[in-house]
Amino acid sequence: MRFIDRYFYKPNFWQKILAICLLPISLLYFIASTLRRKFSKFQDFQIPIISIGNLVAGGSGKTPFIIETAKNYKNVAIILRGYKRKSKGLLVISHKGEILSTQEQAGDEAYLIAKKLPNASVIVCKKRHLALEKAKEMGIKIVFLDDGFRFNYKKLNILLKPKLQPYFNFCIPSGIYRENPYLYNTADLTITEDQDYKRIVTLKNPTKRMLLVTAIANPSRLDQFLPDVVGKITLNDHSTFNKDFLTQQLKNHNATSLLVTQKDEVKLLDFGLPLSILELKLEIKPEILQKIDNYIKNYNNK
Repeated sequence: MRFIDRYFYKPNFWQKILAICLLPISLLYFIASTLRRKFSKFQDFQIPIISIGNLVAGGSGKTPFIIETAKNYKNVAIILRGYKRKSKGLLVISHKGEILSTQEQAGDEAYLIAKKLPNASVIVCKKRHLALEKAKEMGIKIVFLDDGFRFNYKKLNILLKPKLQPYFNFCIPSGIYRENPYLYNTADLTITEDQDYKRIVTLKNPTKRMLLVTAIANPSRLDQFLPDVVGKITLNDHSTFNKDFLTQQLKNHNATSLLVTQKDEVKLLDFGLPLSILELKLEIKPEILQKIDNYIKNYNNK
């Protein structure tokens, strides 16, 4: 387990001491996030918005949840920041399934969503209100907003609560919460892993000697789904990959393929290296999908 993952989820004695020492900074972070939420201006964009958010930074399954729920609708847009992309400002990644951008311009999550939702549009922008206005301009009828819980918009607020919970219920940097954990109680829907949704992983293109390479948050959560591998290489979330490095690692481990997640795969498509894919799909309770559908239908019938 990487230092950062152990620090947040299974800290040793000295990491616990470090977390306690950093509490004054966490308190300032907590105050700032609370004030930002309290004084943010309410906005109604006159379009049904389904916000998929989390309180814990990374690893809750927002991207596969969006893919699984948004696939049921037409004329839908997915809006997200486009974290770690090599572009700035507002960018339309895909329009009704036609991909208009590269993975580097889009960011790994946005590009994966664009590839997985052939009938949807994907827009990235740090300023989400500009992306929402763009979606309306494009004639979009439904928006799925990634990481939108903190925005004071008229929307259906969904929070995902992962099975693996942090050791401390503190905000960053003493803990991994981005806002007050109590806010789980304020969401329209708080959806808990293994109760309301389950991760289903299938292996595509398996080979005899697979080397795990991944750049996702909290990679230890993959362990329960892993087949036998000849080694593990874990990088920071959203890290870019180096082809020469990976080629050398294949040789060093005498590996026949790199075992990667779908989010990692989109960054490796042009490398020409043998890939085995851990394909993740969420199995969501029908009652949850029905509540989302009811919100959309009731909004449009007002």
